[in-house]
Amino acid sequence: MSATVAEAAPVAAAQPFRLTSWQAWGLILIAPYLLIFTFFVIYPIGYGLWLARSPASYVHLAEDPIFARAVVNTLIFLIVGINVKMAIALLLSGFFTNERKWIRWLSVLFILPWAVPSIPTILSVRFMLNPEWGVVNQLIFRFTGDDGPNWLNDPSLALTLAIGVHIWKSLPFWTLILLAGRLAISADLYEAASVDGATKWQKFLHVTWPSMRTLYVTCTILSMIWTLGDFNSVYLLTGGGPADLTHVLATLGIRYLRLDQVDHSMAAVVCAMPFVLPLVY
Repeated sequence: MSATVAEAAPVAAAQPFRLTSWQAWGLILIAPYLLIFTFFVIYPIGYGLWLARSPASYVHLAEDPIFARAVVNTLIFLIVGINVKMAIALLLSGFFTNERKWIRWLSVLFILPWAVPSIPTILSVRFMLNPEWGVVNQLIFRFTGDDGPNWLNDPSLALTLAIGVHIWKSLPFWTLILLAGRLAISADLYEAASVDGATKWQKFLHVTWPSMRTLYVTCTILSMIWTLGDFNSVYLLTGGGPADLTHVLATLGIRYLRLDQVDHSMAAVVCAMPFVLPLVY
């Protein structure tokens, strides 16, 4: 009997591996995704890192004063934009929990800036801020008789407006996420707090915030990752101007592309990775 088993073992080991029909169909159906992911994600990222391999590119970045200004602008954009946006989203999520009919209609209008594509919405804001024929300066002249300022000609004001556009554009999305978190909290907790005589602030402090704290932190981290890659708010509104003083790291690469410095453009993108990778982790 042992001899029969010993003779059958090599025969079983020699049999070729064959895919079942389900496994074969699984590979066939996943192949298009793998090809698209390889050609449109892995290859561009790998090619960009290869273009940014030269140490001379980073030396040039360190010597460029625009790069240092872009890093500072990026930090300001992140610290101010994200904290203000998430704080307002947290407040508005409480406002939209009211079940009044007019609030429901208002929520439909509120979500439009996020639902509409970035190009028409941000360019419309840029046209409104035009110093000569923009509607904002026309209203200022009609009510005060004075000419309005050149909104996008001052670097600090232009960067502030870009942050404001970013908040206005992405605020509805994070408000909806936090609103869903609020609605998931059991109403029994608020009823028990009311029985104990808790005020609205005490309900928020001891019921709402402990239940939403993890969601809020997660949304903040995701918002930081996406904000680092958001070049629409700055590029479509200011174009990096005036005098390239409102660039952030996401738009600085486009500036070098326009100067036909592809390696410097990729190096500027790589410099943003120390900001992104810890957040991803």
